[in-house]
Amino acid sequence: MPRRAPEPDARRRDAERTRRRLLDAAFDAFAEHGYAGARVQDIADRAGVNKQLITYYFGGKAGLYQALQEQWLRREEALTPDGDTLADLVATYVRHAAADPRGIRLMLWRGLTDAFPEDFDADPMIDADLADTRARQETGELPADVDARALRLVLYGMVVAPVAMPELVRRSYGVAPDSPGFVAEYTEQVRRLIRHLGARGETDTPEETP
Repeated sequence: MPRRAPEPDARRRDAERTRRRLLDAAFDAFAEHGYAGARVQDIADRAGVNKQLITYYFGGKAGLYQALQEQWLRREEALTPDGDTLADLVATYVRHAAADPRGIRLMLWRGLTDAFPEDFDADPMIDADLADTRARQETGELPADVDARALRLVLYGMVVAPVAMPELVRRSYGVAPDSPGFVAEYTEQVRRLIRHLGARGETDTPEETP
């Protein structure tokens, strides 16, 4: 007897499973090798599918990278901080980066190589993050005499540092950056640093920079 064609619902489920496998495989490959260094065949092999399916589902390597970035941003936006303060928010991102550093590694590869698809918006949340920093300055949670752009860079650095400099963590703490003890200690220190920023109470107007 001839085999029956899969039902539409089954085909949709199969397609979604294939897309997820490709995205997971691409996350690993791009995090390890960057956009330029990752190979389509390697991604397909990791996912256990024909490489032509990357073109079928995503239009090619660039489309896969864009879809992966969008997925990662959705995950970041869905993170639920322990509270409403900036210390709570940054601590949540520190723990998330320790649990799955691939997103940070993607960002580091972009910064180091400047290689990614044309017309690619590396992080559409940057403007929103900067607006949030300025709003927290207005409420006094962060010092008003420091440029919000510099503050945001420092806050990003707090999250990125353990992933970007694992050897420094090992030399300083004697453990790996993803070890539970380090993550707990570092997260608490980040909280304290941010609280100290808000406790300064200085309200001088920051100098204009060219």
